[in-house]
Amino acid sequence: MNENTHINEHGRPICRNGSMKGQGDLNGKDFHTKIKGADTLTGITTTGTPHLGNYVGAIRPAIESSMEEGKTSYYFLADYHAIIKCQNPARIRRSALEVAATWIAMGLDTDKAVFYRQSDIPEIPELTWILTCITAKGLMNRAHAYKAAVAENQEAGRKDLDIDKDITMGLFSYPILMAADILMFNARKVPVGRDQIQHIEMTRDIAGRFNHLYGEHFVLPEAVVDDKMAVLSGLDGRKMSKSYNNTIPLFESENRLRKLIMKIKTNSQEPGEPKNPAGCTLFAIYRAFASPGEIVEMERRYAEGIAWGVMKQELFEYLNGILKGPRETYCKLMEAPEDMDDVLKKGAQRAREYSAPFLAKLRRAVGIESLG
Repeated sequence: MNENTHINEHGRPICRNGSMKGQGDLNGKDFHTKIKGADTLTGITTTGTPHLGNYVGAIRPAIESSMEEGKTSYYFLADYHAIIKCQNPARIRRSALEVAATWIAMGLDTDKAVFYRQSDIPEIPELTWILTCITAKGLMNRAHAYKAAVAENQEAGRKDLDIDKDITMGLFSYPILMAADILMFNARKVPVGRDQIQHIEMTRDIAGRFNHLYGEHFVLPEAVVDDKMAVLSGLDGRKMSKSYNNTIPLFESENRLRKLIMKIKTNSQEPGEPKNPAGCTLFAIYRAFASPGEIVEMERRYAEGIAWGVMKQELFEYLNGILKGPRETYCKLMEAPEDMDDVLKKGAQRAREYSAPFLAKLRRAVGIESLG
């Protein structure tokens, strides 16, 4: 914010003359911001430690996308989403620090991308309530997470009146919070996995309903699904996930990284026996980081019967060589949480140059404004 701007009593940036700050116009209707909305937007839940699968599947492609000229990318720590399932304050705080440090250590340019913490944007929970008031309960009844929780209760033999046992309103209505995350910045594209397409469809439904009631305010976001995105397996051969406790954290120490790679499950084929790289966890991890030429060479060595012990050692050395520099940066960032906090707050300040005037516009649209 510049010297001609201050924060009003509601925490919203305004110009000295009392008008909402900014330049430009999204819809040509009383809405001005200095920063443009999100060309692409991604949220990261702060409940776990980033691992190799997170990096290959989400972090790396997001950072690469943020470097494109003319594109405005928004990335945020979804700490309000985190408290839906995690009631461990220390874990959420630690995860927020780990996630922020990971993205920066792996090359995110926070001067170019808008990088912020969800809880530092007060307009998001306010928009969540506004959207809640026009969202049909039936739409939330169809959410995958809610239906899965109900199914678990039914499988446990609970009676009809008990099918919602232990299901919180956070779990039931979180698709609305997700919609607010996206619509707050009129995100045009949202990269998701196939299992999250429903969230974007719900967001479009909610945005469409609001636009029908109050006029055209929201862009209908588009889900971006990359079918070529690598999905890594974990130590036990299942999808790498903290839920399975089979992850390889991105910035483990060298000794710990080697021990974890040595634990990766393989078949019983002997050294010298030709091996099929398809379906091999070791090869899949190697392929996610290697160049095309290196991949071809490793396929040849599989055909010649590379020993599993040799492959594990070479995979460790290869990954360690890539991660050594970023690991050093990460460790320094983890020791400076105040610096990480400053980065996130500066990102939130930039994000609010869009969200604050936009929410003021939405408030007026629904009839919440000064009576004078």
